[in-house]
Amino acid sequence: MKFYKHIFIYSALAIFLWSCGNNEKKNVEPEKPNSEAKEKPTEETPTIAMLTEEEMKMVGITLGTYEMKELTATIKANGNLRVPNNSKAVVTSLYGGIIRRLSVQIGDYIRKGQVVATISNPDFIRLQEQYLTVNSRITFAEQEYRRQKELFDNDAGAKKNLQSSSTELNSLRTQRASIQRQLQLMGISPSKVNNGNLRDGLVIVSPISGYVSNVIAQIGSYVDIASPILDVIDNNSLHLDLQVFEKDLPKIKVGQVVHFYLTNNPEAEYDAKVYSIGSSFSNDNKTISVHCSVNGNKKGLIDGMNITGIVSLSNVTTPAVPNDAIVNADGKYYIFVQTDKKAEEHHEEESHKEDEETEHKEDTSNINFEKVEVLKGVSDMGYTAVTFVNEIPANAKIVVKGAFFVNAKLSNAGGHEH
Repeated sequence: MKFYKHIFIYSALAIFLWSCGNNEKKNVEPEKPNSEAKEKPTEETPTIAMLTEEEMKMVGITLGTYEMKELTATIKANGNLRVPNNSKAVVTSLYGGIIRRLSVQIGDYIRKGQVVATISNPDFIRLQEQYLTVNSRITFAEQEYRRQKELFDNDAGAKKNLQSSSTELNSLRTQRASIQRQLQLMGISPSKVNNGNLRDGLVIVSPISGYVSNVIAQIGSYVDIASPILDVIDNNSLHLDLQVFEKDLPKIKVGQVVHFYLTNNPEAEYDAKVYSIGSSFSNDNKTISVHCSVNGNKKGLIDGMNITGIVSLSNVTTPAVPNDAIVNADGKYYIFVQTDKKAEEHHEEESHKEDEETEHKEDTSNINFEKVEVLKGVSDMGYTAVTFVNEIPANAKIVVKGAFFVNAKLSNAGGHEH
């Protein structure tokens, strides 16, 4: 009986303890794990990046502005730079002789009529001697003609003698005119030719203005009318020959703008305008030459250079920035615009006040950039057409090189590391 009595007591005690435990659990409030998260404010993605001048120099960040480009409705074609034949010259001598002096070198700019060389030949002295002799004979012939005319007028002379003296005088005058012209072509003034001023050399002058592209002759060499001395080229008359395929020819019109760059140097861009369209195929590739006049700066352009050109088919222009100015983040495209706005600050404890004061003192030498969303268009010649989601000033400074680094700096700032 005692055994059953103990079992009953233990069972009643267990039931009592179990009921007390349930009552305590009911009185405990359930935890709300999300309540704390709801109380925390939603953090915004930072849009202002702050860089120091030292960082910009170290990474090579370059600032610029967006440009208006004709990147829509274009035709791309290859071609060459050409100088027309009427702007090229081969300098030669009208008379044979030995070169005594060369006064120019390759690359020199010379003007039309400028002396480039001097040649000598004993025949030059003989020509001047003939001129002086003819002049003397003309003086005698004029006197003889006047004497014969006076005799004929007084019926004392024969008409035959008058006619003979007149013919001799006219023949000598013709010889003098011919020699005078030859002396002028040699660069010798006939009026300055006298017995004490006979020249044994003549000068060679340039027929056009331009740059010396090649010097063929040398001092001491013999040249004649068939021997070139040097080549002169006028790069101011440089024009562009584009090779356009047959299928694109109907789209080409006189007056269209062409942007082109050197095939071996795509960084520098030049402008031209179509002024003539060829009427026949230029080679086996079924292309037609389209001639364009080069506008503006021609520095660095030389006859024969290979180029790549973009023909604008319309006058519609669009804002464009260099390809390196655009970054891709979260499936969208952005550029960075210099701004006076301050970067977002995320300080949670008052113990950081001293650090904030120090940072504000250092911010005077910092530059801020705002992340601005754009819509990309077509890309060509190193530029991409963009449409700004929010309008920016026309003269706004943007990061045209190094935008990737600015975006990385902004992404690091989003981590709120202190």
